[in-house]
Amino acid sequence: MTKRNPIVSLFLQEDLNFLVTNRLPRRWATKMVGRLARIEHPLVARPAIGLWRFFAGVDLSDAETTRFRSLRDGFTRALRPGARAYDPDPAVIASPCDAIVGAHGPMDGTGLWQVKGYPYRLEELVPDPALAARFAGGSFVTLRLTAGMYHRFHAPCDLHVEGVTYLSGDCWNVNPIALKRVERLFCRNERAVIETRRADGVPLLLVPVAAILVASIRLHAIDTVATLRDLGPGTRVTCDVPVARGAEMGWFEHGSTIIVFLPPGAELAADLAEGMAIRAGRPLGRIPPVEGKQLSRGAFPA
Repeated sequence: MTKRNPIVSLFLQEDLNFLVTNRLPRRWATKMVGRLARIEHPLVARPAIGLWRFFAGVDLSDAETTRFRSLRDGFTRALRPGARAYDPDPAVIASPCDAIVGAHGPMDGTGLWQVKGYPYRLEELVPDPALAARFAGGSFVTLRLTAGMYHRFHAPCDLHVEGVTYLSGDCWNVNPIALKRVERLFCRNERAVIETRRADGVPLLLVPVAAILVASIRLHAIDTVATLRDLGPGTRVTCDVPVARGAEMGWFEHGSTIIVFLPPGAELAADLAEGMAIRAGRPLGRIPPVEGKQLSRGAFPA
């Protein structure tokens, strides 16, 4: 029997994965899974939760509860208090979520990349050229949440949420296979642009990107009863909401991606590596305090 070339096998697997996850009617599939995930009847919820736990490699060892009324409850589960630790150093910028580290590094002006060979520009991802220019020459870290991960995200440092913009779009899968095949994928998908600022005035930008079977992001700074989609495309909500380091900011209703942008002068952690699994609270980098401005927790809720 002829032995199949492992490189050919890999490409065939990637083709099949891409076909199954990205050539489906994505919006229809996302709506159907969203409806299924909300059903609380045991005849539907129990098999759905069982399949999710089996195929997604779900770890519930640090979950607040392991009993869920619906698949959605499992996706959006809370953790036991103290399950994630945050460095108290005010210069540290922590990961807002559990994730797999993707593309990261310094930006070339406003240029960055989703994977090697697939560049895009920050002004294509966010709606405001002035906002993009504020982070030119800064750094970025792409954080991908898989289906079995904890799906809530938290403040990477003491900060104020100053504005949230919802951008409608597609719901391509955001796995590595799709990122290697769909140019400017993050710029095409539904997403939120969360503008924040540290107590000393240093800006930080978080861009949660929805994906197939997800397309639902909720934020405490606005209203967790409504999804971002309810705002309407291109809508920017002005905020002044203080959030303490490690406090919950919102959640996805499945898995997806958060891209964290740091301004010029930030230093990314030297041990970050693509493909690394990390937890919320893990340091992503440091931004030295601005001279003459004191960082404190006094204005932030505990």
